[in-house]
Amino acid sequence: MKEKIYDNQSISALKGADRVRLRPGVIFGSDGIEGCQHSVFEILANSIDEFKEGFGNTINVTLHKDYSITVEDYGRGIPVDYNESEERYNWELVFCELYAGGKYNNNEGDNYEFSLGLNGLGSCATQYSSQFMDVEVRRDGYLYELHFEKGQNIGGLRKTKSNYKHTGSKIHWLPDHDVFTEVHISPAYFHDVLKRQAVVNKNLQFVFEDQINDEKYVYLYEDGILGYAKEIAEGKNFTDVVFTEQETKGRDREDRPDYKLKFQIAFCFCNEKNTLEYYHNSSYLEYGGSPDKAIKNAFVYAIDQYLKNENLYNKDEKKVTFVDIQDSLILISNSFSTITSYENQTKKAITNKFIQEAMQDYLKEYLFIYFTENKDEAVKIAKQVLVNKRSREKAERTRINVRKQLSGTIDIGNRIKKFVDCRSKDVNKRELYIVEGDSALGSCKLGRNAEFQGIMPVRGKILNCLKADYDKIFKSDIIVDLLKVLGCGVEITSKHNKDLHTFDLNNLRWQKVIICTDADVDGYQIRTLILTMLYALAPTLIKEGKVFIAETPLYEINTKNKTFFAFSDYEKAEILKGIKTKYTIQRSKGLGENDPDMMWETTMNPETRRLIQVVPEDVEATEAMFDRLLGEDLQGRKDFIASEGHRYLELADMS
Repeated sequence: MKEKIYDNQSISALKGADRVRLRPGVIFGSDGIEGCQHSVFEILANSIDEFKEGFGNTINVTLHKDYSITVEDYGRGIPVDYNESEERYNWELVFCELYAGGKYNNNEGDNYEFSLGLNGLGSCATQYSSQFMDVEVRRDGYLYELHFEKGQNIGGLRKTKSNYKHTGSKIHWLPDHDVFTEVHISPAYFHDVLKRQAVVNKNLQFVFEDQINDEKYVYLYEDGILGYAKEIAEGKNFTDVVFTEQETKGRDREDRPDYKLKFQIAFCFCNEKNTLEYYHNSSYLEYGGSPDKAIKNAFVYAIDQYLKNENLYNKDEKKVTFVDIQDSLILISNSFSTITSYENQTKKAITNKFIQEAMQDYLKEYLFIYFTENKDEAVKIAKQVLVNKRSREKAERTRINVRKQLSGTIDIGNRIKKFVDCRSKDVNKRELYIVEGDSALGSCKLGRNAEFQGIMPVRGKILNCLKADYDKIFKSDIIVDLLKVLGCGVEITSKHNKDLHTFDLNNLRWQKVIICTDADVDGYQIRTLILTMLYALAPTLIKEGKVFIAETPLYEINTKNKTFFAFSDYEKAEILKGIKTKYTIQRSKGLGENDPDMMWETTMNPETRRLIQVVPEDVEATEAMFDRLLGEDLQGRKDFIASEGHRYLELADMS
């Protein structure tokens, strides 16, 4: 085996295009689709920067059928001709030199004061990572053209005298599959990023042509983030949308230079929606950083002070958190600075200390004045934040209680009152019969196959889980015991209670969950309440076809030699047609009065029983019906009974 040598000759550096092509993740944050998308944004950012400097108010973006991309602007046009001070052509600096560009002196306010494409990587890095790139620049009375393939220029700079209405730059390129693992950027990415850029660049129009789907879209926000906040609220906000902006100057450290900062904030309070978005120099800050910390600190401070001053806290009550505020807050922050410290090249967070302090101090004072001058709105905000806070705290107490109650080992036989397990541990065979009352438990226990059929009795009528809150639901022994027996946890996604979510279908201990109740009004009501409970707390069981209803016979028809069971009036009539001898007929007794043989034959024997699988064809319709019958809409329920009640009179007679 050849010895590996590690000496002074072992160190090498990636040069030219290989610096990007072999390590795209270093520049773009990923070698997958996210990195590929970021390479697109680098080109788009340069066109946006031209608009921010006052040149060109439209940017055309095209996604071609081959997933190549064109970005065209009407700015001043990229300088690509000879640069005497650098003794090189500018196109080489822009498209073939990392960390070269016209934005490094932006703190002096000459060019690109609030630049989005600040780091001098974009055009070059995207060119290096492309299968091909064609560049057209219109400026100084000339049309300049460049062509690149896999990071190499082909043919140099072509310069021709030209007449045109607008200066600008047009770049057409195809991300290289040799660089990125995925290069097919979906139209959804462009819709998202272009809308966001239109929001934070007031009066900049984006025209997006999606040639894959043969569609065209225009994104334009004449009111910027104010219009966007109103759009999100959809008129459901309970306070007006407020807009404020500020310009200032400062430094991150005593020994660092001053830089300019301006920021805009639009916000309102809304019960039905919440949104928190941060932008800096037009870049969407997924993780926020400095603006995020500033806004959270300022809102918590200002609202906490207001609650204290107005004596709205209960005695010894904990102070509000930002979670309580965010539950009802729609806020868009749009900031710009001449010096920006990004966490990395992908620009998902900024870390400037001065930006955080300046925004935080300004917003604290602004909110104090806002609450003072807008007393009605301040009261609404304060009350809603307290509702959110107390709901969160109540949900947290419930969550702890629920997790404690539902946790435990599989050996549940000794811990759940009157539950009768089966012998088999094979989940693919196990069946759970949910029955009403102790008498039905006795009959089913004697009539079942103990190998694979377990019995869980429901003692009395359970809570209506569409109307009761979670705190009350999880204090119900019946419901908690049934959830323990099921074993799969609960599905909860509501705003204040999502931490209660513990559902895992893999933990379900049964192949079939069978609801078995008497064929009378009380039985139907109990069946409905059990179904409602499953629908409210574990709807996936219904969607996955795990829930069944065991039909029980309505009539028992006896002859000298045989007993017949009819599950409907139609079946009763058909049976009677075929009987030629003397017979007796009676409505079936309740489950608790049936003998074991009858229970096995009519209700529990897989060969002869009748099961109805509960599979909602239309979940929305199912939810609407449940809500109509068991929810808060009292008038809707009255109307339904008035129009449809006659169809159920026979059931009332049966009781």
